[in-house]
Amino acid sequence: MSWGTELWDQFDNLEKHTQWGIDILEKYIKFVKERTEIELSYAKQLRNLAKKYQPKKNSKEEEEYRYTACKAFLSTLNEMNDYAGQHEVISENMTSNITVELARYVQELKQERKSYFHDGRKAQQHIEICWKQLESSKRRFERDCKEADRAQQYFEKMDADINVTKADVEKARQQAQVRHQMAEDSKADYSSVLQKFNHEQHEYYYTHIPSIFQKIQEMEERRIVRIGESMKTYAEVDRQVIPIIGKCLDEIVKAAESIDQKNDSQLVIEAYKSGFEPPGDIEFEDYTQPMKRTVSDNSLSNSRGEGKPELKFGGKSKGKLWPFIKKNKLMSLLTSPHQPPPPPPASASPSAVPNGPQSPKQQKEPLSHRFNEFMTSKPKIHCFRSLKRGGATPEDFSNLPPEQRRKKLQQKVDELNKEIQKEMDQRDAITKMKDVYLKNPQMGDPASLDHKLTEVSQNIEKLRLETQKFEAWLAEVEGRLPARSEQARRQSGMFDAQNPATVNSCAQDRESPDGSYTEEQSQEGEGKVLATDFDDEFDEEEPLPAIGTCKALYTFEGQNEGTISVVEGETLYVIEEDKGDGWTRIRRNEDEEGYVPTSYVEVYLDKNAKGAKTYI
Repeated sequence: MSWGTELWDQFDNLEKHTQWGIDILEKYIKFVKERTEIELSYAKQLRNLAKKYQPKKNSKEEEEYRYTACKAFLSTLNEMNDYAGQHEVISENMTSNITVELARYVQELKQERKSYFHDGRKAQQHIEICWKQLESSKRRFERDCKEADRAQQYFEKMDADINVTKADVEKARQQAQVRHQMAEDSKADYSSVLQKFNHEQHEYYYTHIPSIFQKIQEMEERRIVRIGESMKTYAEVDRQVIPIIGKCLDEIVKAAESIDQKNDSQLVIEAYKSGFEPPGDIEFEDYTQPMKRTVSDNSLSNSRGEGKPELKFGGKSKGKLWPFIKKNKLMSLLTSPHQPPPPPPASASPSAVPNGPQSPKQQKEPLSHRFNEFMTSKPKIHCFRSLKRGGATPEDFSNLPPEQRRKKLQQKVDELNKEIQKEMDQRDAITKMKDVYLKNPQMGDPASLDHKLTEVSQNIEKLRLETQKFEAWLAEVEGRLPARSEQARRQSGMFDAQNPATVNSCAQDRESPDGSYTEEQSQEGEGKVLATDFDDEFDEEEPLPAIGTCKALYTFEGQNEGTISVVEGETLYVIEEDKGDGWTRIRRNEDEEGYVPTSYVEVYLDKNAKGAKTYI
């Protein structure tokens, strides 16, 4: 069916309908555009979500992603990024294939529609002009006919009247003939105009309008087909990314299936195993006997010097021994003796003094005197808050349990070996470049590489010395651990039975630099082991601030616990001034501090410093 034949008289309605069709197309374009914006927003939110839960670099979260469940979660986050990327692809394809194309097509469609309806209105105006011409010719013919009839009647009347002269009759006859001729001319003109109008009208209704309406119909049908094709494209854009989205989901499922609970449990063991053995049974102590009660071999007050096996302890026993730990720390502070420092040497080399000065805390004093000093001084109160402050970790990781310390040292050795290999590769590259310069002097000066080569060699030597230091600590720790094969030490975090000397040696390594074990402390050796271990794990505190500087007047060899060796002329930091016992506490660097005789140094205190502070 053709609009030209069926809707020949519906020009205005067709104009409204085609405008409605364009409005529908523009509405669909707006719909697709909003869909693309939603896809972009959704993709952006997905990426932000994945980024939000990504592990932060150089943080504790990175260590957590050793576990298979966390690895699966990380894989899920990565797949979500790819998933978001597919939604961005949907938005881009819909924009380029639908929104942009349809927007261009709408503009073309509007121009085409405007042209067709312009032609239609032009044809309407032409037929209206023809109709007006016909009406004008018709009215003129009608008027001339009436005038001719009146002239004829007047002539007949004059001719019948005997009183009218012959001249008047002739004049009336001529007038009637003129009017009759005018009527004939109007008739001929009217007939001609009528034929012309009928022809134009036939052309209008059977040629021009059908042709224009047919073009409008074809234009409208193309619009309908185009919007249908756009809807198919809309679906195909989504369909194209379904395989990739499905692959992302498959990868998430694969990551979930790779979770190994046994492996994660083993990683927990490797991460937190201390290497200690659980405590043994506590023997019964009979208080009914009048004699001095026997001390159990495994009692907390067992003396270290009796040669009996020491008490092994684990994580649970530490919580139960908390009261004993606090008691030992308090008694250690109250009973720590002082010994006066040696006088300054008469010669310029005080190192000639036999065996050097004694430790600043070796002489016993009355308990009441020590208690008074304890009450008046500002002790360092250890608490869990120091963990939050993140105290300085010892270079040899002596604050960790044996197994964890071994792992940290091994990790450090591996890192240093990698750095050494990197420096060696750089040295080889520089050496090769130098050889090229020697063979081809025009390419460069070989001497210009000597400084860099020397610097790299020095770096290698420093790294090797550092590696030897950590390997020595590693060998020391592995020597304390149960003997086993190297392969077993590298592949497993499980340990066998602990040697009895392990706890004792660990405790000695963790003694405070403020003093050494005394007789009273050795009587409560087991408690001291527990206290020092507990302190190292929970009571890491910030180093004391420097309150000034000092210059060494003499060389001092600190051979005892709590002291530090200095060289004449050396400048160091003062962190605690002489409290009347003849000793001054100084620091060389973050990991090296101790006491020196006050008479051996010249102190320059900072006026703005408030002294060594106590951190709680």
